[in-house]
Amino acid sequence: MIPAQFDYHRAGTLDEAIGLLTRYGTEAKVLSGGMSLLPMLKLRLGSFGHLVDISRIAELEYIKEEKGVVRIGAGTRQATLERSALIKSKFGALADALPLIADPLVRNRGTIGGNIANGDPSNDHPAIAIALGTELVARGPKGERTIPANRFYKDLFVTDLKVDEILAEIRIPLPPPRSGSAYRKLKRKTGDYAVAAVAVQVTLNANGAIERAAIALTNVGPIAIEAVEAQKSLVGKKPDEKTLTDAARLAAKAASPSADRRGSVEYKQEMTRVLALRALKAALERAGGK
Repeated sequence: MIPAQFDYHRAGTLDEAIGLLTRYGTEAKVLSGGMSLLPMLKLRLGSFGHLVDISRIAELEYIKEEKGVVRIGAGTRQATLERSALIKSKFGALADALPLIADPLVRNRGTIGGNIANGDPSNDHPAIAIALGTELVARGPKGERTIPANRFYKDLFVTDLKVDEILAEIRIPLPPPRSGSAYRKLKRKTGDYAVAAVAVQVTLNANGAIERAAIALTNVGPIAIEAVEAQKSLVGKKPDEKTLTDAARLAAKAASPSADRRGSVEYKQEMTRVLALRALKAALERAGGK
């Protein structure tokens, strides 16, 4: 398939890219790695008069630890994150997910910012960002603003970004001591989207009870879903089998999947339950609680 006609603009700086978005408004679309956008254009699932390419803006590619936060430039490639010792040591959920995202060719081009900002519930990073308590930094003509990841997604392919804003940075707080995170994903084959996936982060107190818990779901609804009731059910409790099983059941209840070639609604909900339980156990093991 051949996409509809568009004008191509390669921005040299973030300010230049924002200026182009301001000029062309709803006719413009940001092109980062292009791993999601280009197939969509070729299949004529969407069209834009202007593509603003930010893939060569060096100021958007970095991983830094500063003042208790890991700052990641939105243009950082998946493959760079996959190789990062800092990511591997601090964020188990990210380390779990990165090797499972598509295939090496895609990870060499795809960016974390593109994965998050696309608003696709089948992408892996949105749920992980929610579970890790991430803040997303948007840059526009009026400057910067931060958006909690759990408030960023509004509907299918709809985010809180304004038409003249670009996701510039991802800020993940370093987890407290006795914390662990994990991501468990079911997919049919290499390169496929998840049938379902679950991201978890937990923190234990000095007595071994769960002090904080976060659970988020991938590809079982129109947006990445924060399983709020499941999270609440864990806080203050010892992580025994019944507690974890009940939380996993509540996580599955939060899912609202659609039937497709990957499975029925009932199958996806059951897989959400199974994956939530596995992710919880893996996160607790990393936190030192199992």
